[in-house]
Amino acid sequence: MKSIPSPNFDQRPAGTAINTLVLHYTDMESAAAAIDKLKSPESKVSAHYVLDEDGAAIKMVGEEFRAWHAGASSWRGKEKVNDFSIGIEIVNPGHTHGYRAFPDTQMRALAKLCRGIIKRHNIPARNVIAHSDIAPGRKKDPGELFDWRFMAGHGVGLWHEKKYHWERLLLQKGDHGGEVWKMQKALSGYGYKIPMTQQFDAETEAAVIAFQRHFLPMPRTLTGAWTGLEQEIIEDLLKKV
Repeated sequence: MKSIPSPNFDQRPAGTAINTLVLHYTDMESAAAAIDKLKSPESKVSAHYVLDEDGAAIKMVGEEFRAWHAGASSWRGKEKVNDFSIGIEIVNPGHTHGYRAFPDTQMRALAKLCRGIIKRHNIPARNVIAHSDIAPGRKKDPGELFDWRFMAGHGVGLWHEKKYHWERLLLQKGDHGGEVWKMQKALSGYGYKIPMTQQFDAETEAAVIAFQRHFLPMPRTLTGAWTGLEQEIIEDLLKKV
């Protein structure tokens, strides 16, 4: 594996165990541009690994150190996800520069890289997550074209067993009451940061869209509304964990 060290890292908090793997896309015009940014002291961002479209992996920060990839973030009730995670930047132009599907070669190489990280740190499947999962409303990556079902089939992350069919609308932005609270509780129970307000507000909608990006079939329909399909999927996932 090629090594291109980044100066943008520091020590993890004492006694902090690595238990989470976060997948990003680079959202840059090229791999070279992304690497230049990740190794620039001025950018104050980094990742442990970058994975190019041809499957080549570049190591930029040692796994024992804290890379600066997650920013303001939360998962399963813990803030500052950088403290306890490994971050991989997957080369892709992203929504800014012409978002496109991830090549099969890249996906297979990513699965292999992830399996090694998961094994080294005993990372549970539910903790293999998207940047959008830990920062709903702020981040989209790796986006709706990323094939989480493929990854789960190759031993990386969690997937559900629900067949793909559209269900009737259950909840949408503006709704309030006990059923909204149950939805919020389910999403929070899986790991998303979501207010238990009984109000289907903008923050709740952002969490629903992040959930749809990750767990709905491709191409994903990012409505932000909660249907019977989302309900069945979250119930299945919660049973698995």
